[in-house]
Amino acid sequence: MEEQNYQHKAKSDHRLKKNRQFNYIFRKGEKFSSKNFNLFVIKSKFKNYKIGYSISKKEGKANKRNKLRRRIKEIVRINNLPQNYSNYVLQAKNNATMLDYREIENQLINLFSKTLDK
Repeated sequence: MEEQNYQHKAKSDHRLKKNRQFNYIFRKGEKFSSKNFNLFVIKSKFKNYKIGYSISKKEGKANKRNKLRRRIKEIVRINNLPQNYSNYVLQAKNNATMLDYREIENQLINLFSKTLDK
């Protein structure tokens, strides 16, 4: 059996990872709200955007929170929602896990369009 050379493809990573990054954006960022989501935005000093997702344990068990997170990530990816060079934290409010895909998509598109107006 031949040995295959697997190359690690360097993709641009748009995730916020550190707790201090989240806290900084929560404290200093500008807040935009919809019925089921809060979006905190702060300008980035780099020519890139980073986004983090925050879903409280009050939303339900891990499988519901993970399903919501996967849906949100896919909506952000497909619609290219972060248009400018900013850092974002998207926070789910109560009962966001009960929404279907189209409702989540509509709310997120409206929420990100508010950031472009500023």
